[in-house]
Amino acid sequence: MPEPPPTTHTRPPRDSLTGGEALVRALAAHGVTQAFGIPGTHNLEIYRHLAAHRIDHINPRHEQGAGYAADAYARVSGRPGVAITTTGPALLNIAAAVGQAYSDSVPLLVVSPGMPLRHPRQSTGLLHEMRSQTEALRGVAAISHRVSSVEEIGVAVARAFTLFRTRRPRPVHIEVPLDLLTAVEPAGPARTAPPLSLTTADPDALSAAAEALRSAARPAIVLGGGARGAAAECLRLAVELGAPVVTSANGKGIVAETHPLSLGVSLHSRAVRHWLAERDVVLAVGTELAESDLWEPLPTLGGTLVRADIDPAQMYAGPPADIPLVGDARHTLRSLLAARPGAAEAHLDAHRAVAALRNERNAETRSEDAHLLPYLAAIRSVLPANTVLTSDSAQCCYYGAIPHLPVAPEGRYLHPTGFGTLGYALPAAIGAKAADPTRPVVALSGDGGLQFSVQELATAVQLRLPLPVVVFDNGGYGEIRDEMVSRGDHPTAVDLPPVDLPALARAYGGHGVRADSPEALAEALRRALDTAGPTLITVPEEQSR
Repeated sequence: MPEPPPTTHTRPPRDSLTGGEALVRALAAHGVTQAFGIPGTHNLEIYRHLAAHRIDHINPRHEQGAGYAADAYARVSGRPGVAITTTGPALLNIAAAVGQAYSDSVPLLVVSPGMPLRHPRQSTGLLHEMRSQTEALRGVAAISHRVSSVEEIGVAVARAFTLFRTRRPRPVHIEVPLDLLTAVEPAGPARTAPPLSLTTADPDALSAAAEALRSAARPAIVLGGGARGAAAECLRLAVELGAPVVTSANGKGIVAETHPLSLGVSLHSRAVRHWLAERDVVLAVGTELAESDLWEPLPTLGGTLVRADIDPAQMYAGPPADIPLVGDARHTLRSLLAARPGAAEAHLDAHRAVAALRNERNAETRSEDAHLLPYLAAIRSVLPANTVLTSDSAQCCYYGAIPHLPVAPEGRYLHPTGFGTLGYALPAAIGAKAADPTRPVVALSGDGGLQFSVQELATAVQLRLPLPVVVFDNGGYGEIRDEMVSRGDHPTAVDLPPVDLPALARAYGGHGVRADSPEALAEALRRALDTAGPTLITVPEEQSR
C-alpha cells in the first residue's frame, strides 16, 4: 500500500490562528505552565503548540488519572490544574475526576475537542461520537462551554479563570469543535481574566459577628478547605477567643493539629458533635458542614452560627447562618480581627477541655483503629513537616490517617471528600510532585482503591519520581465488607484475590517491598524518599491488626 502523504501545516496570517493555537495561547496568557492528558486523534492540534508556548506536559496512563493529577497540582500550587482529553470516551473517563473537583472546590480546567460545528443531530458514526459532551459534563462541572469561533476560545478561557479567581473555585470544561481546532480564523487579542479585588463581608455583619464572639462563653471554630488561605488569621482568632478548632478533611492542617486548641479532623466523632451542639457561638469558615464530613447529619446547634464563605449559597445550604459573612476568608477574618472579638491571653481551661475531648474522641474507636496507630506514628516520624500526603477513600485513610496522623500548616493532606472517588491517591501524588518537585510526597491507599489507578505507577517510573506509595492491604473492599457483615449479609464481591503489589510495581520498573512492622515501614519510607522512581510499600492486613 502506498504511504499516506505527509501532514502539512500552513502558518496562518499574523492576525489569525488555528483554534488549537488560540487555545494554547490563551492558557499560556493565564500563566499555565503544566498540563496533564493523553493525545488522541482529535486533539493533536492542541498538542502541536504546547512546547512553543512553554507548557510542559505529563501523560498519565488514563484520563481519570490525568484529572486527579491536575486536581492535586491545583491544590498544592494554588494555580488551576489543566487537563487535556480527546473526544467521547476520553472525556467521560475524566468525568469522575471532574466530579471530585466540584465536590472539593478545586479549580480544574478540562479542555477537549467536540463534534464539528455543523455536525448533524442524527448520529453519523463519526469517531468518538456521542450525543452531547457538554450536557454530560454539565452534570459534574460548574460550566461546560462549547465555543463557536476561534475568537471565542480566548473568551471562554478568560471566563474560566475569572470564575476560579472570584467565586468558589470549581471545575470548568471547554469544548472546541474539532473543525475549529484546525480552522484558521481571526483570534483577536490574547484575552486574560481581569484583575479583581477580593471581597470582604458586609460591615454590619462583621460587627454583629464580632459582638457575638466577644460575648461567647463557649465558642468553637470549624474550618474547611475554604479557610486554607487564611491559616494565620484562623490561628490568631482561635487564640484570641480561646476557641477550640475542629476541621473537615479538606481543612486538615490549617491550624497545626498538635496545637493545644486543635481537635484535628473530628467532626465524625460522636463526642465532638455533641460538644459542638452545646457551643453558644460557632464560627464556620469555608466549610459546607456536610454530612460527608460528619458521617451523619449535623446535630442541631443550640447557639449562634456565624458562617464565613465566598459562596453566598453556603449561607443557607445545610444549617443556615444566623450571621452571614460573605467574602474572601482572609480579608473577612482580618476585618473580624480588627473589630477585636476577643482578648489575647492564655486559655488554660480551653486547652484542658480540648485535651479531654481528644481523649474521649480517641476512646470511641480505639479498638477499631489501634492496629493502624503504630504504622501512622512510623510514617509521621519519618516525614518532614512540609510533606504532601495524598489519600484514597480507604479505611487506612478515613479511620486512620485523617484523624490520627497530625499535619502542620506547612504540610498538606489531599483527600477526595464528598464525591468519594476511589483511585485518587497515586495520580494525585504525581500531580502534587509536579506542582512542587522539592517537597516530599507520599501516597496512602488501600489495595482495592489502588487498583483503580495502579497503572499510574508507569507514569511515576517514566518521570523518575521519588514517590513512596503505602498500601494497607486488607484483601479487597474492607469498608463494604464490614458494612455487609454489620447488616447481617453474607459478604459478596468484596474479597479480592491476592495480588503481589510490590512485584507489580517492580514489573512497571519501580520498586516494591513489604513492611511487616512499623519499624520496617519507617525504614522503607526513608529509602523510598531517596530513590528515583516509585516504591510501593505494602502493609499486609494480618500484620497491621
